[in-house]
Amino acid sequence: MPSNVLWLSRADVESLGITMRELMDEIETGFAALGRGEVELPPKIGVHPRPDSFVHAMPAHAGGNLDVCGVKCVCGFPANSKRGLPALSGIFTLIDADNGCVRAVMDAGWLTAWRTGAASGVCARRFGAPQTKRVALIGLGVQARVNLRAMAEIFPDIEEVRTLGHAPSHGPRFEADTAALVPGARFVHCQTARDAVTDADVVISCTPLSAAPQRFIKAEWLKADSLAIAVDYDAAFEADVMAGADCFVTDDANQYLRTRETGPYFQNGYPGAGKMYADMGAICAGAKAPVRTGRRAAVLMGIALHDVLAGRLAYGKALEQRVGTWVEL
Repeated sequence: MPSNVLWLSRADVESLGITMRELMDEIETGFAALGRGEVELPPKIGVHPRPDSFVHAMPAHAGGNLDVCGVKCVCGFPANSKRGLPALSGIFTLIDADNGCVRAVMDAGWLTAWRTGAASGVCARRFGAPQTKRVALIGLGVQARVNLRAMAEIFPDIEEVRTLGHAPSHGPRFEADTAALVPGARFVHCQTARDAVTDADVVISCTPLSAAPQRFIKAEWLKADSLAIAVDYDAAFEADVMAGADCFVTDDANQYLRTRETGPYFQNGYPGAGKMYADMGAICAGAKAPVRTGRRAAVLMGIALHDVLAGRLAYGKALEQRVGTWVEL
C-alpha cells in the first residue's frame, strides 16, 4: 500500500519561520529526555571518502512523551567552499515511531546548522554568566552566524563581538551579515587568536573539523571566568583548555567517549570520562547543577536527537502552513 511523504526543500524549511528561541527550547527538551534515559542514541557512524571529509549516519528515537524517530545522512566536505558547493549537506528522514512509515524527507543543511547553534545556546543558558558582554567567534562561516544568533538570545547585553576569520575580508562581511542580531554591539575583527579570545566571556570555535588538528587557542589566553564552546570537535582549542577546565561537559557522553576511543578525534590530552563533569542530558534533566564560575568548557559534537526534534518541529509547522510537496512512495 503506497504512503504519502512530505518533501521539504531547504527553501521550504527556511520559509517556516522557526525562531532560534523555540528551537533552543526544543533542544533543551531533548537533552532532558536524554538525561532521563528516554532516548536511544547510538554514536554516529561514518565513512571518510576524502581527507577531513565525512559522511555520517545519525539515527535516534526519543521515547516518553516525545515518541519521535528519525535518521539523518549528513556530509561534510570542507574543500567544497573552493568549488562553490556547500561544505555541509544532507537529508533528514522523519519516521513514525509507531509503525516505521516515513512521514517526511527534508533538506538537512538548515537543520544541521540551526540545531547546532541552538545546542550552544542551551549550553550558554546553563553555563554562561548572565552578565556576559563580550563574545569571541573563531571561524566565520555558517556555524558562527547561527551561534551568534543563539548567544544574542541568551545574553541580551552583548557589547562586543570579537571575530577571527581565515581572511581579512571575512570579518567585515560577517559583521554586515549579523550586526542586526546584536544591536549596538561593537565588532572587533582580530588578526590573531590571542587577540580574539583575551578577556572574552564566551569563546566559540567554529573552524573546519580536522583529523590532524593544529590546535591554536591556548588556555592561558582565556580569562579565569569564561565559557569555551567547541563546535568543531578538537580542531581549535588546545587540550589544556578542556582538560584543565574547572568544569568540562559534552552534549552526549556516550558519543564523545566512543569517538575519543576510536579516534582520530580528541586524542593527545583531551579529557576522558574521569575529567567530565556531566553531559548536557544530565544537566537539563536536573541530575547535575549548572556551573557559572571558573573556566567552563564544552565539546558539542552534534547529536542525532537534535536533528529529530528539529525535524519534528519543521514537519509540524509545514503541516500548519501547508508548505512542501507531497510525494508517493
